Amino acid sequence: MTDRPGRPDVLIIGAGIVGAAVARAAAKAGFSVTVVERGTIAAGTTSRCEGNLLVSDKEVGPELELALHSQRIWRGELAEHASRWEFEAKGGLVVAASEGGKAALDALAEHQRSLGIRADDVPDIAALHDIEPYLNPAMAGGVYYPDDAQVQPVLAAHHLLRLARDRGARLLTGVTVTGIRTRAGRAIGIDSSAGAMDAGVVVNCAGPWAGEIAALAGLELPVLPRRGFVLVTEPVPVTVRHKVYAAEYVQNVASSDAGLQVSSVVEGTPSGTILMGASRERVGFDTSFSAEAVGRVARAGAELFPVLADVQILRTYSGFRPYCPDHLPVIGPDARLPGLWHAAGHEGAGIGLSVGTAALIVQALRGEPTDLPLDAFRPERFAERVAA
Repeated sequence: MTDRPGRPDVLIIGAGIVGAAVARAAAKAGFSVTVVERGTIAAGTTSRCEGNLLVSDKEVGPELELALHSQRIWRGELAEHASRWEFEAKGGLVVAASEGGKAALDALAEHQRSLGIRADDVPDIAALHDIEPYLNPAMAGGVYYPDDAQVQPVLAAHHLLRLARDRGARLLTGVTVTGIRTRAGRAIGIDSSAGAMDAGVVVNCAGPWAGEIAALAGLELPVLPRRGFVLVTEPVPVTVRHKVYAAEYVQNVASSDAGLQVSSVVEGTPSGTILMGASRERVGFDTSFSAEAVGRVARAGAELFPVLADVQILRTYSGFRPYCPDHLPVIGPDARLPGLWHAAGHEGAGIGLSVGTAALIVQALRGEPTDLPLDAFRPERFAERVAA
């Protein structure tokens, strides 16, 4: 930590859920913190998602371990604040339309159980209907994950930042970062629309724009935007009790295909509206409406819940998930430029993974052993693969 007046120990770029989580954890650990955000709190990806805290969609490996670590923090250290971000332990139901799909889903669930995840077999449509009565009767079976949960993501970002500010963190909105300041081969701060700012370390939490921030330092970080649409129906008496999605969703999450991919994800809300997703496509930062994507999402939702076929869609919204080619986030110091750290690239899992990511960042900042190894998340790993 530093004792220079006005020079924070940690300067965080981005006030979305990951930046907010890092700010809270760093301030709680005793670091002086400044957060800079070019828009407003949670104005980017965080305000354009459903707030998932999922373990069910993670294949066995580092991301699943990070998801479990984050779940422990959401349900443990942060449990006292759960009502502030509308934490809902609604559970997740993954369903398969064919016997082959059910066999693949069962194999994944068995691996997940070996790590201590609760994954309950749902062997047939009768058992599925006990959980979700309106589900398509053609489904072959599924797996129920009682630990899948959800938060209201904008509230979560706001309240995590409030907890950080309660411990002295400073938040500057409407500030655009225009450069990474360096001296003697080390990042020492930023240039911005509000002027130059020095810091002990700079943490890049810019979500889909993290690659652009890295480029300001002359570094390549392949975090790319992956667009997705969500549909919101009119309020209906039909009840969808859990987050329900098709087994193909897991495959699409793990895919590197740049083209449009759609798999059914359906859930109800307390207001009676139904949310339907999910689409994925890499089209840069194109914000235009896609009739094809929205139409396919609507049809996929109706295939999962036929009762929704004639329900009116009130609105749609889209956002950009921060995609990395190997589907793992970048977390930790960048060996190519000491003083520059990254916490980005979580794609559609950023809400759930944010608090675990923040805990690892702060442990590393303090020079402590991290609860999970950071090697798989190293920011420079992509450049190393090209060099090899």
